[in-house]
Amino acid sequence: QVQLVESGGGLAQPGGSLRLSCAASGNIFRFSTMGWYRQAPGKQRELAATITSGGSTNYADSVKGRFTISRDNAKNTVYLQMNSLKPEDTAVYYCNLHFTDRVDYWGEGTLVTVSS
Repeated sequence: QVQLVESGGGLAQPGGSLRLSCAASGNIFRFSTMGWYRQAPGKQRELAATITSGGSTNYADSVKGRFTISRDNAKNTVYLQMNSLKPEDTAVYYCNLHFTDRVDYWGEGTLVTVSS
């Protein structure tokens, strides 16, 4: 069983920055694709960014150039650096660990609010 614990959410002003962290338990982190997904009020959950075990990254068009996903396998932690935040980035951000289709875990989410 893997537990994912997100942190770093909160209130930011438009144009500001936040860094989210997600710490994973267990020993499959380094072999897994890690992702950040988000769900805005009244909308479906959507991909923000992913990073493979080899370090390849993928971003949603809406965050490309503003968000950066990274990982530290020694700390079993994945990060999402969010810059130039916009009000439309307001959402609950969820961490995902994908090892196989059957071994897939989600964190409980952390709220990011972008407002002046």
